[in-house]
Amino acid sequence: MSATPIGRIYVLRHGETEWSRDGRHTSRTDLPLTEKGQEAARTAGRLLETLRGADVPPPAVWTSPRRRAEDTARLAGLEPSAVREDLVEWDYGAYEGRTTPEIREEVPGWTVWSHPSPGGETGDEVAARLDHVLADAEQELAARDVVLVGHGHAGRVLIARYLGLGPAAGVGFAFDAASVTVLGHERGVPRIDLLNAPGGLVEPPPPPADRH
Repeated sequence: MSATPIGRIYVLRHGETEWSRDGRHTSRTDLPLTEKGQEAARTAGRLLETLRGADVPPPAVWTSPRRRAEDTARLAGLEPSAVREDLVEWDYGAYEGRTTPEIREEVPGWTVWSHPSPGGETGDEVAARLDHVLADAEQELAARDVVLVGHGHAGRVLIARYLGLGPAAGVGFAFDAASVTVLGHERGVPRIDLLNAPGGLVEPPPPPADRH
């Protein structure tokens, strides 16, 4: 990261879909938001506005091409400047649409973090494409914030990679539907300023002293 970044990265997970509500792994399947997911996306937009504050430059807004992400961005009041394929969810391959308990009937102890997904991506493959997103974001942070609108598992890998950790470290970060995570810096050293904040958060933390 640049020694003197001005902006921060705001990571917004898409709102609830029927499959995310039911715990079904969803990557390529293009599902709409539920009514609850739509309202949560609007609330998340208000949180983002509060967190970013007034009198700051408009952010770069990058979204996954999946409908649930693009609709979340729109409902949150965001104007995407780029739709990026590298922000899509972890590809679960043969486990698409299945729940963890269902998968564990065949593979005891399975998790996406510790076991392969036949026909899908590995953690290293997910990390490699998200590293490209972070490298591009770093260029923007010299002048403005970046908002990334995407997905759950991929978002957790992105948080881990921002901190220089391996993709499996993403298991340690919660990232619920329509939540916001803020990736900041301590004089150029990456840090998490806010993790998994629900849209209903009332008192956001203050920005870092060296933000401007």
